[in-house]
Amino acid sequence: MFSTADLFDANEGKVHVALPIFQSYGQKKQFYGQIYTVKCFEDNTPVGDTLRNMNGKGKVLVIDGEGSLRCALLGDMLAEAAIKNEWEGIIVNGCVRDSVALNSMPIGVKALNTNPTRSVKKYPGLKQIEVNFGNVFFNPDEYVYSDEDGILLSDNPLF
Repeated sequence: MFSTADLFDANEGKVHVALPIFQSYGQKKQFYGQIYTVKCFEDNTPVGDTLRNMNGKGKVLVIDGEGSLRCALLGDMLAEAAIKNEWEGIIVNGCVRDSVALNSMPIGVKALNTNPTRSVKKYPGLKQIEVNFGNVFFNPDEYVYSDEDGILLSDNPLF
């Protein structure tokens, strides 16, 4: 167990805090790990590819959907793949769908909101690049900590 508030207090000046713009989904309210990024706009193809084909043990998938609220980038089927492949959690700068199902699953998800619309399959995304949302930069292989109080970022592991 950890608290982002306690981690902030112990590491003030060395960590960054995302703006409190995210809703929480899934049963895991606390999660942390090394950042793996995907940048995609209204197309969750690279999200599915990553969650289905990569072991996520010790990692948090950070999806920059450029803040679009027009469709969902994650739903229950991709969350099941994330659980199967041991992802620690998922942060979405965009929407999720199947929120009732997500809330019954043993995973932590932060997203802007929900939308029942599925994504298109037209635009390839980018993986493992720096993304910027919530007034912070998410850099691949750095660390993210998420709990009920918010999202905290660090260059190095905090414990």
